Amino acid sequence: MSEIDIRTLDTVDAIHEAAGVLDRVWGEKGTMPANILRALEHAGNYVVGLYDGERMIGASAAFFGPPSARSMHSHITGVLPAYQGRGLGRQLKIHQRDWALQRGVGHVTWTFDPLVGRNAHFNLAVLGARVTDYLVNQYGEMDDAVNRGDESDRLMVSWALAEPPEPTPADAEVAAVVAVPGDIEALRASDPAAGAEWRVRVRDEMREHLASGLRIGGFDRRGYLFVR
Repeated sequence: MSEIDIRTLDTVDAIHEAAGVLDRVWGEKGTMPANILRALEHAGNYVVGLYDGERMIGASAAFFGPPSARSMHSHITGVLPAYQGRGLGRQLKIHQRDWALQRGVGHVTWTFDPLVGRNAHFNLAVLGARVTDYLVNQYGEMDDAVNRGDESDRLMVSWALAEPPEPTPADAEVAAVVAVPGDIEALRASDPAAGAEWRVRVRDEMREHLASGLRIGGFDRRGYLFVR
């Protein structure tokens, strides 16, 4: 594989290509409409493509939060299946962090499905982002190939760009653990009822711990690690 390049998408053709790439990743037409991507980019927000040579193989879009918050919300990132699992997520986040810091942004926020363990590990253990909220069915019913048939619960995280990541809590600090399935995507496809049971179980356990005053301090092979 040749070196992956990340480029700002500042032409109509590139924007439409990015919208097509995201449609292919999610298996749904109109995943991120080209006109919205174009408007975000034209207003000065973060809209980039990932290129293998001259072929676009991924795209990402983020937009600025309230001025006083000095934050940016990363709304969507997708990489074509053949390029997933190659460390491109880390490369993109480093690029996004540098882009944001150059514009005076101190935090980047985003949401992710709490049942997807590999994303939890990357976001919490690798990047050091911290969970700020549990959002129940945040986007309502979603009809794309990735989320179809499931409720869209999400964890909101905030990444402090200039701070070192907090270490994973030591065993003595862990007050509770919430496990997640090994591969929720495969489980949804093979046994939707079991996937739905996991959704409710994890939702109830996590919200109960958060309501009791615990916070999510990290993630490891056991699941989410709650600390006081």
